[in-house]
Amino acid sequence: MQASAGDRLVIRGHRVGERVRDGEILETLGERGGAPYVVRWSDDGHVSRIYPGSDAYIEHFAHPRKARPTGETERARA
Repeated sequence: MQASAGDRLVIRGHRVGERVRDGEILETLGERGGAPYVVRWSDDGHVSRIYPGSDAYIEHFAHPRKARPTGETERARA
């Protein structure tokens, strides 16, 4: 399971009638986007570190890339 900051971690209920829990991934602490994750939970705003189990999945969102300077900008700085 790999994630990036800004993705959504969703954990399904274990039993019938249990709600789904979800939160925003604030930080990935493992190698190459792996667990553990620092998550802010949507239901109460609590922030925690979690190693998700097999009942979890990640919803990936497009993350804006940092703008790279153009050749003109680099020449103007020189």
